[in-house]
Amino acid sequence: MSSTHLKVFAVEPSEIPEAKYAETYGWVLKFCEQMKHAIKILLVMLTGVVLLPAHAGNEGDIFEMSEEDMSEFAEDLSVPPYIIGPGDVLDISVWKNKEMSRLVTVLPDGKIAFPLIGEIVAAGKTVAQLKMELEQNISPRFILNPVLTLEVRQINSMLIYVIGRVNHPGRFSLNTTINVLQALSMARGLTPFAKRNDIRIFREERSETRMFLFRYDDVTQGIALDQNIRLKRGDVIVVP
Repeated sequence: MSSTHLKVFAVEPSEIPEAKYAETYGWVLKFCEQMKHAIKILLVMLTGVVLLPAHAGNEGDIFEMSEEDMSEFAEDLSVPPYIIGPGDVLDISVWKNKEMSRLVTVLPDGKIAFPLIGEIVAAGKTVAQLKMELEQNISPRFILNPVLTLEVRQINSMLIYVIGRVNHPGRFSLNTTINVLQALSMARGLTPFAKRNDIRIFREERSETRMFLFRYDDVTQGIALDQNIRLKRGDVIVVP
């Protein structure tokens, strides 16, 4: 009777062809890097202690962040809640009450019409704030302890405008917050004759117009990164 012998060879990662190794283990390495980054952010938020990489100092070195630094770090990480605006489509549903469940569009004056309640101002409020106000108006007059769900079904109010010497000027609809550089990228960049260091951002706030200067070369060279502000609804970027 013949016997079969199996030989098992241990292959080191360095012996695996680079392309095959990247294909096989690349997603694992990428996932590990993402997890490591997330853990570092969590440690900073919980303890205020930042672990330095090996090349930044002696191994195991740590430094304490001041309250001011922590505040700035938290602002960078935090995402402000979405503010409802005119044109947004809201899906409002009341559990076990189809008559009061419907899609509504926020009118140009910022109001919505809802059964039994009538008109109510929605623009300028977060989803949580409007949900609470609706519940307070419904209960206890119409429904005792209503289970109400509210979500933004369609975002139509997040508009910015880029005009002047860009390759694709116009109005842009957003579904997330972006900064000035990202907006210029959406406009396909500056034209050769644009005054790149005299770009202005105009913003209306409480019936007043504020203006921000944006010097393209300074920002892209890392000199004035604070000018690369996050844009808000209705901002107008003018590239002379």
